[in-house]
Amino acid sequence: MKTLILIDVQNDFMPGGALAVPGGNEIVPLINKLQEKFDLVIATQDWHPNAHASFASSHKNTKEFDMIKLDGLDQVLWPDHCVQNTQGAAFHPDLETAAIEAIFRKGTNPKIDSYSGFYDNAHLKSTGLTGYLKDKGAKELYFIGLAAEYCVYFSIKDAISEGFETILIEDGTRALNNQDFENARLDILRKGGKIITSKELNF
Repeated sequence: MKTLILIDVQNDFMPGGALAVPGGNEIVPLINKLQEKFDLVIATQDWHPNAHASFASSHKNTKEFDMIKLDGLDQVLWPDHCVQNTQGAAFHPDLETAAIEAIFRKGTNPKIDSYSGFYDNAHLKSTGLTGYLKDKGAKELYFIGLAAEYCVYFSIKDAISEGFETILIEDGTRALNNQDFENARLDILRKGGKIITSKELNF
């Protein structure tokens, strides 16, 4: 079963949002076009409580994009973003959602960040995505969404570790930092993932 996983296609990651990914809005028409090609479409959603530990505003004497240690893990301090039940946490208004069968929310623990759609950053808690996909018979996962070198990359790493055939649709993602994404690309390939463009989808 060919499965499309939409990572965090949310307003706060779009131009004008709290944590804007350059060109993030450009992928929405492609995502809408591709959904009909897949047997299963699911989505993830960053869903932070107020005063999340990953927010710079939660730490004194820090600024946005500083790096700190949070319970032993490297943590980028982000602008407040994707706070539960805010407009910023909502999906982009142009995203077609009728085909999305399930939404997996992440980042709900106020003390730990969660880039991946599968686990929090310390791998302490699963979102249940692996079990859901295996129950559906999904084996081939295609990833698209935001941001390329964070939530997309970490989701792909976990998908590979969980034993799925894992493919990034590169023209369906955008990065905060292109050099960091280049490093992530190399790591995906090293780990056995594949990277294609949407034109290479031959089904």
